[in-house]
Amino acid sequence: MSSDQKVVTSAPAVPEDQVRVALIAITKHGAAQALELASRWPEHLPAPHICTSAKFGEVFAGLSSPLHVYTGALKDEIPRLFTEHDQLVFFVSLGAVVRLIAPHLRSKDEDPGVIVVDDAGDYVIPVLSGHVGGANAWSERVGALLGATPVLTTASDVGKTIPVDILGRHLGWRVEAPKINITRVSAAVVNGEPIAFVQEAGSSHWWTRPTPLPANVELLKSFNQVDPARHRSVLWVTRAELDAPFWQQWHERLVVYRPPEGQGEEDRG
Repeated sequence: MSSDQKVVTSAPAVPEDQVRVALIAITKHGAAQALELASRWPEHLPAPHICTSAKFGEVFAGLSSPLHVYTGALKDEIPRLFTEHDQLVFFVSLGAVVRLIAPHLRSKDEDPGVIVVDDAGDYVIPVLSGHVGGANAWSERVGALLGATPVLTTASDVGKTIPVDILGRHLGWRVEAPKINITRVSAAVVNGEPIAFVQEAGSSHWWTRPTPLPANVELLKSFNQVDPARHRSVLWVTRAELDAPFWQQWHERLVVYRPPEGQGEEDRG
């Protein structure tokens, strides 16, 4: 069995009040934007770490955020930044950031979220780990703090549909499926194919977008209601134990969500 076909369970999300954020600036205007962002940082969140070149270290004098001033090349700082932080906000050009981080990429389950803010502070662009790493959500937060526009390109966000790989994360749900299933089911969702959403457990407050649920998603209360001939893929919130033959039967068509014990029992009476 390949690694893509092995059933895996996602790691729990890092709590918001424990997310480690670094702001990286290497230009005059970038340092000013980073200072502005750090000054507006919400008090209930850990203060962001600042990483800047020696030329602009004085810009951050008096700021309570931890400050790291480097004297060499920024590329030498990337391994440490990747290891020590969950979100990296670069006030650096997009092309430069791509070249800086490329040698250090491992997988979307391991890489930190990487965000780029342009020198004028007009746009916030999630570059890496938009969903699993949280860069999309943090881009929206950074954009709100700076008065900048988030530029999201993830298909499920642009299409206002279900983000298969992180659905229910805010409720403590964990995703269970072979990686290939997540890929194939995500494609089916964004392509508008018939999807069965079966909820037998967990909170009913899983849909968080202000827009209606897409028309291609049918809500069901039991897996027995799924029609294999009609439903291209299935999203199943359940506590049921599934064996290997069952997963094989639903090869590339099923993603399971595991809510915390006891969650949602009152919703269903």
